[in-house]
Parts: sequence; C-alpha cells; structure tokens
Amino acid sequence: MQLATRVQELTPSLTLAVDSKSKALKAEGVDVCGFGAGEPDMDTPDHIKAAAIEALQAGFTKYTPSSGIPELRKAIAEKLKVDNGLEYEAGQVIVSNGAKHSCFNAISAVCDPGDEVIIPAPYWLSYPEMVRLAGAVPVIVQTTQENSWKMTAEDFENAMTPKTKMIIINTPGNPTGSVYTAEELRAISEVAAEEDIYILSDEIYEKLTYDDAKHVSIASATPEAYDLTITVNGFSKAYAMTGWRLGYLAAPEPIARAIDSMQSHTTSNPCSFSQHGALAAITGDQQCVSDMREEFDIRRQYAFERISAISGLSAVKPQGAFYILINVSQLGLKSQNFADRLLSKANVAVVPGIAFGDDQTVRISYATSLDVIKNGLDRIEEFCKTL
Repeated sequence: MQLATRVQELTPSLTLAVDSKSKALKAEGVDVCGFGAGEPDMDTPDHIKAAAIEALQAGFTKYTPSSGIPELRKAIAEKLKVDNGLEYEAGQVIVSNGAKHSCFNAISAVCDPGDEVIIPAPYWLSYPEMVRLAGAVPVIVQTTQENSWKMTAEDFENAMTPKTKMIIINTPGNPTGSVYTAEELRAISEVAAEEDIYILSDEIYEKLTYDDAKHVSIASATPEAYDLTITVNGFSKAYAMTGWRLGYLAAPEPIARAIDSMQSHTTSNPCSFSQHGALAAITGDQQCVSDMREEFDIRRQYAFERISAISGLSAVKPQGAFYILINVSQLGLKSQNFADRLLSKANVAVVPGIAFGDDQTVRISYATSLDVIKNGLDRIEEFCKTL
C-alpha cells in the first residue's frame, strides 16, 4: 500500500501523545502529574452551555452556512472592532472547526507547493506540519531565551528568500508564553509589506496576558499589514471550550471568499448548536474570562518562582497563555531524554521541546490545579537533584 507522500512525512502530535500516555498511566492507577495538555482545567461557563442546550432543544441541529451562522460572524466582526481595532465586515469572517482548522485553511488558501513559510522557533508543533501538508516548505528561524523567545524584524528579513510567501506570528505564544509588543509587530509587518508576504497571526491566547503585557493584533499596525494579515482566533482557551471545536479567522475579502469555498468542499459548516454557545460566549458577560485569567496568573507566578529556584533549570517568565518553557540544557540532557526519564522515575509528564523546534527545553502547562503544580514541581526538583 502506497500512501501519499504528504501523509508519510507527517509527524504525529507529541503534545497529544504525552497527554494520552499520561492518561493511560492514570487509568492504570499510577499517580501522574500531567503538565502536557494545553487546555483549561475549568469547565465551560454555564451560560455558554445553556445557550447550546437551548439551541439543541429548539432543533437547531441542521446544516448552517459553511462559514458560520450570520449572527455569530457579525458578533465576531464587532468583537474584532472593539477589542482589536480591526474593521471587518461579517463576510470577511469564517467560522471553522477550531482555530487549528482556521490556521490550516489560511495556509492552504495562499501557499502553493514550493512556497516558503517562515516560522519562529520554538513554535506550536502543528505549524510546520500544516505547511508541509500544503506542499510548502517551513523555514524555521531560531529565537533565543535572551530575547524572550521572540523573532526580530532583522531575523525575519535575514530568513526571507524570493520564495517566501508567509510568516506565522503567534502572540501570546505557545509554548513560550511570549507576547510581542506593538513596536515589534509594526517592525515585522513593515518587512512583510516590502515584499508582499502574507502574515498568519494566531491570537488564540489573546485574552490570557499578565502583568503589564498587552495583546496587539498585527493587522492593526498599518493599512498594509491589514491587507496582508489573516487573523486567527477561537473560543477554546479563553472560554474553556476546547472540545466544542470552534475557531474563526478574519481576512481580506478575496482570501475569506476563497476559504469559504474551500470549507464548503471539505468540512461544510462548524457544529450548529456549538455556534450558539460561541455566540453566548462572545456577546455575554466576560467576567468568566477575567476569573480564569486571575486563576492562571496565580499558578503562573507560583510555578515560575519554583522553577527559578531549582538548580539546573531556567525559564523566561511568561507574559501570556498558560505555559512555561524550561531550559534543561545545564543538566546535560536533551529534551526527549529528560522527559522520558522524568516520567519513568518521577511520574511527571512534560512535553519535550524538540516538538517545538528546541531540543534544550521542555514545556509545562499550568492549566491544571495548583495542587498538581505543587506536587509536580516537588517531584521535578527531587528528580533534578539526582542528575
């Protein structure tokens, strides 16, 4: 049996593999502290669930327009205007089966085989695979811990070639927790504008920023940036709706129209009643988001202080999302070796940084209870003493 080359070259998601292994061990009765999954441990807020239940009971279980129900697209356009300073018509908004789906749609819509896509590393592990599925070539630009894991405009410019078609920016970032400033984004957007390079801006962690960090949408930097940017967001992280599978993108009209056509031939519409839950999320009381962010902030500060006190480990204090990228290079181990030994000897599951393009780090998620964080970091500290 001969499978397509694009499938043979795919690398399975290591974050999902770590999470699955952790859950399997727990099912066997092993006391595992799992830091792998990138999803809030809180339940979806009640008013969101109620809206979906009401839609179900009203029989809203049929097909919807492939790009989403009009009232949700309109509400997203209004949200982008109020929160991000971005003017989009509802027709420029495409609702999809998760922000991951939106990212894939965006890459597939603008990239041809042989085109190059610049991706700063450490990166969310699905970006390069999506690029390869589109037949394009991921060009990885390594960032540094000293620069808070952020790519500079100069880094971008140095990585460009005549084949460069797109750059991917993720702020707040997974796995680093880094947040780009308005000035940094403007500089990157100006480089992109010089060569008409598309920008995929993944803003799924937008609502989760801490201290003085502020989220800025790169499409708001300049009119030229707006014309080149596909802005991706969703409901999974800010509203604890990971299983609802709802995301969206906003783009210049020709790109949005093309993606609408693509989606009509692939997945059709996103889940009908989930869209009513999303509508309640985006138009309802946002206190649930503030409460979640405050809880994450408590965990973030505790986890960072503990990690910083462990000999052999170092990290940049994250400004957003719910991850900490830990540098383990001083311990003399590569990321996979560190993660495997940590799981087997201390029953702690972390994601090796090699999945994100940096083999000297591991990622932990603090989207879990403070008790699990305390217990897990106790075990990590004891484990590091044995090395």
